[in-house]
Amino acid sequence: MSQPVRVRFAPSPTGPLHIGGVRTALYNYLFARKMGGQMLLRIEDTDQNRFVPGAEDYILEALKWVGITIDEGQGTGGPHAPYRQSERKDIYRQEAERLVSEGKAYYAFDTAEELDAMRKRLEEANAPAAQYNSITRMQMRNSLTMSSEDVKARMDAGDPYVIRLKTPRKEEVRLNDLIRGWVNVHSSAIDDKVLLKSDGLPTYHLANIVDDHLMGITHVIRGEEWLPSAPLHVLLYRYLGWEDTMPQFAHLPLLLKPEGNGKLSKRDADLGGFPVFPLEWKDPFTGNVARGFREDGYLPEATVNFLALLGWNPGTEQELFTMDELIASFDISQVHKAGARFDIQKAQWFNHQYIREQPDATLAPAVQQQAEAAGFACSLEKAEKITALLKGRVNFAHEIFGEAATIFYAPTAYDETVVAAKWNADAVKAVTAFHDALQSFEDSFIADDIKHLLSDTMQQAGIKQGKIMQALRVALTGLGAGPDLMLTMEIIGKDETISRLNKALNTLKTPTN
Repeated sequence: MSQPVRVRFAPSPTGPLHIGGVRTALYNYLFARKMGGQMLLRIEDTDQNRFVPGAEDYILEALKWVGITIDEGQGTGGPHAPYRQSERKDIYRQEAERLVSEGKAYYAFDTAEELDAMRKRLEEANAPAAQYNSITRMQMRNSLTMSSEDVKARMDAGDPYVIRLKTPRKEEVRLNDLIRGWVNVHSSAIDDKVLLKSDGLPTYHLANIVDDHLMGITHVIRGEEWLPSAPLHVLLYRYLGWEDTMPQFAHLPLLLKPEGNGKLSKRDADLGGFPVFPLEWKDPFTGNVARGFREDGYLPEATVNFLALLGWNPGTEQELFTMDELIASFDISQVHKAGARFDIQKAQWFNHQYIREQPDATLAPAVQQQAEAAGFACSLEKAEKITALLKGRVNFAHEIFGEAATIFYAPTAYDETVVAAKWNADAVKAVTAFHDALQSFEDSFIADDIKHLLSDTMQQAGIKQGKIMQALRVALTGLGAGPDLMLTMEIIGKDETISRLNKALNTLKTPTN
């Protein structure tokens, strides 16, 4: 029986979670659910210099907002706790020391000045790569070039040191990526990466390998930026004796700028006026606030749908998916290799589709609140009618009140183009007749009854209704286009409708034709 699928999302708490990170988490989640597996959350906080207070809570809240349920890990618990890497230091040191004892890693005592001098020397010699590797390590201050007595003396004296991987000089390192196929790298291109830093904390390279193994991770689905490190990680699995249980790798395509040239950044978002974080973020050091998809009015369902199709294609024409439909359709082999252009207009389109499907009762309270904040009396019933009328015309729920301006405000001006083209003798006759009919109208003032009254009135006046509708609209709203006119009249009410028609008849010049 094959091992159950276990994936992990392992962000660093160095600031707000980028929307690209949310997509990575989403793909892990979809894959795990599709395969009947589990998803873990691990916090990779070994870089203490970049730790930002509040970032971990932000990550947890962001995942919850988009509907990603964590089965095990930070904030959830589980059998492999702790799930913060800073709380697992002893585990990493033990494995790093084991590599040293087996001759697969070594202690390095080089100072920052010595490392800089080495790089400068290699650059002046036009070396292909100025790095600490299988060749240059023999000119440096480490346990490969020093006697065991010197090494012990330095360690006893408390001299700072790191543990570096002893990369083989002439080997081919291969891995079969689920998205990119076979990746081959010669070991001469891999430097002797630091595994354990001088502060006793591991680097990402050691920590994530150790944790993935101990936590039983079967698939590592992460961003393309980690692809150059993947051969190093394959080497580590081999050196640690875990090659038989090494997870399968899948490196996701980058999210690109809207123009398609280069990786999407916060600066691109600031220049383009759109968010690149799932939630609003206030920097605890500067107080600067970065926009969030949630606060900008995007629904979580729309955000998920948008992100899912940034780099993955279901192979059908379907564009709108529930989370369950995404899980059923997701296939990691259909993730693209090429970067995905971040099209914020497409995100808005998705939000528009989901806003249209929202129940009126869900959106109405916000409309009521906006109306009352602007000084208008607005019952919840009226807010629901406004929502029903206008939600199909907006991308965001907070835009509904703005679209309702013609409901709350009587026109102070009239579209001159429409007036010139449509405000003729028939229009004046029709509006006058309808105005008079409304004054004696006793039925309920609802759209269907208003529609029948208008039809009957035009028939009695001998005027074709289609020819005067735009003139009637401009008289009521000042505009030449807008939502359903019968529903608009129902919402503004009988008395206001009569008042506006009367004002238009008195304000607009009576045509002579």
